[in-house]
Parts: sequence; C-alpha cells; structure tokens
Amino acid sequence: MSEEPAASTTPSRRPERLLTQNRYLRQFGIYGFTLPALAGRLPDGRTYLTCPTAGVCAGVCYARHGSYRFPKVLAKHERNLARVLDDLPQWESDLLAELAHPRFRGGRAVRVHDSGDYFSDAYLSAWLRIARAVPDVLFYSYTKEVSRFRRLVEPDPPANFRWVYSYGGREDHLLDPEHGDRVADVFPDEAAITSAGWHTNAATDLDAVLGPSPVGMTQNAQPHLRHRIGGRTFGEWQAAEHARGRSLPRRPPHR
Repeated sequence: MSEEPAASTTPSRRPERLLTQNRYLRQFGIYGFTLPALAGRLPDGRTYLTCPTAGVCAGVCYARHGSYRFPKVLAKHERNLARVLDDLPQWESDLLAELAHPRFRGGRAVRVHDSGDYFSDAYLSAWLRIARAVPDVLFYSYTKEVSRFRRLVEPDPPANFRWVYSYGGREDHLLDPEHGDRVADVFPDEAAITSAGWHTNAATDLDAVLGPSPVGMTQNAQPHLRHRIGGRTFGEWQAAEHARGRSLPRRPPHR
C-alpha cells in the first residue's frame, strides 16, 4: 500500500510586486506600473513592441536612457511585460490582489505606464476591468494610442480611469483639443509652456489628468537629447514629419 506524499514544508513564494514607486512618482505619493519602453527582446528570445504608435518621441524617449536602462531596472520592467504576455488573466488577478492591500485605500492613484503604452486591445481592456473593480483608486495614463482609446475607452470610460493624449506619436493628426481631447506636449522649458498659454504639471503629475488642459512638461535634461529636440515641442516636431509624409521606422529590437 503506497503512502500519501508528505506535504511540502517549503513556503509558497509570493508573486513579485507589480505596483512600485520610482523617485519621480514617490514625491506625489503615486504608485505606478511600468513596461519596457518601445521595443526590445525578452530573455527568452521573444521580441516586443510596447509603443505601437510612437513617433518622434521614440528617438528621445527618457525611458530609453539613463536609469531606465540599468540592468536591474530593465529586467524588472521586462518581467512585468512577460507576466502580461504569458497569462493575462493571472496577471490581472495578481494585480487586483495587490490593490486590495490597505496601502491603496484613501484616494490613492496609480499611473499606468511611466514607460510603455497600451500595446493591444486585450491589454487595455484588462486595465478597464481593473479600474471598474477598484473604484476608490484613480488610474491615469499618458498615451499615444488615440484610435485604440477612441474605440475601447471613450464610449464608456470608468469614472476613475483618466488619460491624456501626449503629442509626439503617429496618431497626433487624430487629436482635436478644441473639441474635448485632453492633450499634453513636451516643451523646452517652463518659460515656453507659460508663453504658449499651456498649463504645467510641475506641481504634481496628477495635474496632467485633473488640472486644466492643455498640459505642458519639460524636456529630458540630458544634453544630447535636448540638442536633438531643439526648441521644438514634440507636437511641432511630429507635425513637421507628418507634413513631409514621413513616418519614422519602428526600431529594431534591442537590449
């Protein structure tokens, strides 16, 4: 007669936390979920494109330079993406379990992506379900996925799901701020934001979705990126490319 196998005494391992705070968001008390920026290759060999409608922003994206490229930071962001790709329902369940923690009570906010974007209909739909399931948390995003949001979000958005369309993408020409689109653009400095009559988000990142629109933010501080952008806003730069009939090529995967 065979015996039942002994129960394992090894404690089960908790899933890695999905919602974290980087130095920028921490100052505002905001949590975030982050994917790797634009394009790359996961350790298992799969390639990815997390910003399908990126335009001029691709070449000067802050999340493709500096600390975002540190091996441990990039590895964490790629693990987040792998969990989404490997088992979207399980990732959704893990995120809801995390959001049930008391630290997210009391009017907390979650920025969905300080890197990456809503790269598929299924992925965006999962975030909409999450927002509806946790109505006391504010979820917000900057996005360039204009047509995807037109189809999936704008007809019936959750009350606690806010977004701002950020210029610099290949769908900029679809934006219509005069008829309700909340928009954001990147300017050379705060003086340029004021001169244009726009509203800065310098006081808190939440102003991008809760403050007056249109919203301006300043360029990446790295000199070589500022030199490439010049005195233009991302919107001006992208409009010039669009007028020339140019569409920036999608970048090849890279580590």
